[in-house]
Order: sequence, then C-alpha cells, then structure tokens
Amino acid sequence: MFFHWTREGRAVRKRRYAYSESFAAIAYAAHAAVTQSEASSERARELFLRFLDWNFTPGRMPAKATDERPTLGLAPRMIAIVTAQELRECLGADEHFDRVIETYIDQIASLFWHPEQRAVMESVSPTGQILDHFDTRVINPGHAIEAAWFILREADHRNREDWLRLGCEMLDAMWERGWDREYGGLFYFRDVFDRPVQEYWHEMKFWWPHDEALIATLYAYRLTKETRFAQRHELLREWAFQHFGDPACGEWYGYLRRDGTPSSSLKGNLWKSCFHHPRRAGLVPSAVAELGLAANQSRVSNDRRKARHAVAGEGKEAVLTLFSCCVLLHGAKRNCSWRNDLAAWLRSRRISR
Repeated sequence: MFFHWTREGRAVRKRRYAYSESFAAIAYAAHAAVTQSEASSERARELFLRFLDWNFTPGRMPAKATDERPTLGLAPRMIAIVTAQELRECLGADEHFDRVIETYIDQIASLFWHPEQRAVMESVSPTGQILDHFDTRVINPGHAIEAAWFILREADHRNREDWLRLGCEMLDAMWERGWDREYGGLFYFRDVFDRPVQEYWHEMKFWWPHDEALIATLYAYRLTKETRFAQRHELLREWAFQHFGDPACGEWYGYLRRDGTPSSSLKGNLWKSCFHHPRRAGLVPSAVAELGLAANQSRVSNDRRKARHAVAGEGKEAVLTLFSCCVLLHGAKRNCSWRNDLAAWLRSRRISR
C-alpha cells in the first residue's frame, strides 16, 4: 500500500515495510463490525495475511542491510499482536488470530525481554542475544511499554497469569529506565548498558510514548489494583497534559525538549497523525471513569471529544487516516452521532467505499 498521498489523493511513495497494511486491516475490520460488510471483513483478513507474509516470510521484504549482523525486530511482532486482537474483537473468534498472538508474545518473552538487564530490546540477534553495537543496544521505553499493554490485554482476555506477570515486569522495567527523574516525562531512547546513545534526539519527549504509557498504566492497575500503576498514570497524565497540551488552541504538540518546552509548533505531520493519540483519547477516559482514578477528569474527557476532530496536517498518511476512522467506528458501535459524523466525513473525503 502507498504510505504518502497528496491532499488530493494522488500517490507519492511506498515504504519498504508493510505496516500500512496492518492499520488498514484494523480499519476495514472496524467498518465490518459496524456495517456487517462481508467485503470489508474479507479485505481486513486479506491485508492482515499480507502484513504477516511481508514481515515474517524470509526474503520477502527487500533487505535493508547485509547478512553481516542479522537481527530480529520487536516492532512487527508487536503490530502482529495488536492487529490480531483488533480483528478478533471486530470479526469474531478465530484460531488463526489466537495463534498469531501467542506466537509473538512468546517470541517477545523469549527473545526481546531480558530480565537480567531489566530491559526490552528493540532488536536482537536471531537467537535473542544483545548485540554490543550502537544500533542494537538502543531501547525505546515508550515502545516497550506499548508492547506491555498489548500483552496485558491478552492476559486479561485469556486469563493468563504468566502473561500478566510478563506485561507488568516489562512495564515496571521500562518505566524505571524511561522516566526522567529531573524534568519528568519519558526519554525517547536509552542505551541498555547506560552508554551514550547515537541518536541526537534521545533525550527528547515525543507525544506517542506518553499516549501509550497512559494506556499501559491503566491496564496494569485495572488488572492488578497495585497502587504504583495508578500513581504513575496520574504522574504521567499531569506532566503530559501540562507540557504537550496547548491550552489556547487545543491538541498536543508532538515534540518537546528534555525540559518539556516545545521544540516545534507542529501538531501534525506524517508521523504525528491519527494513531497513538486518538487511540489513547478513546480508551483512557472510560477506563479512568471506571476505576475512579481522577477527581478532576475535565481535561481527559474533553480530550476524547478532540479525537473526533484530529487532523494530521499538510501531508497525511492515508492509512493512518483510515486508522482514525477505526477509532471512531469503535465509538460508533455505541454512539449513533459518531457514526453519522464519520459517514459525512468519509463522503467529504471521497473514501466512503
């Protein structure tokens, strides 16, 4: 699938990897759940199979590097898990979805989670070893925390105590490594051995790790009732809304310096678009209300409404726009006005089919 389109709908480029297919699969599945469209259901399954084939069939994806230092990546395994979860929720129980989820949770546990280092690696050798090099020592706390809540979600679905333990251990370890004790917020990159990191933005605070950690801490608290998770959620919520939020015009800035000041006025681009932010805005408010965590929930509940009007800026990734439709479609199951709003928006963008 094309990754980048003009505002008028003309294709610009594709990317080497196949994440767009997974996001589109989720959107088609959500559409099928709301409309009972068999065509959308089949399209969702087809795109998911394409994603799996492209990412996990040896030799299918064009090589980015030589075989000198072979590695496995955390990201496609995470996305396989969450896509299968969303398709199962929208399309119904399916042994294939369950097998995919179990396969990649087990791989994360056996290859990427290193309890001796208290770290979840972004990339490892094919046997799960940490490779002592700039590129492979890097850890991304927010990304690992996102993986943790996917695992917690499955632990809840299947009543798996071992996965509950795994998800909480990953969340604990990566919170400890990621939280900036001096300025607050989550660092973007760290080195597993606490050596220098080559990426110059490693100390910056990006919007999406905070979105994902807000979800993860709530999941962990709901399943365990351990107060540290509720405390972290409140700490993170206060910091994130204070520093990312624009009180005058709404929405969040995407990129902050280490001290929490905006490094750019951008609120939307090819990366800060309709994925992490509306997902958090859709999931967190109802969970906060259910758990009774926040006395003052006005900013949180208002943020859910803002998710309905999120825009990605001048350049849009068309499939992430589809993912925002998925978020709204989930809401549309329970709220007729959401469905009407979404249908009107789709017609205006000429993607109603």
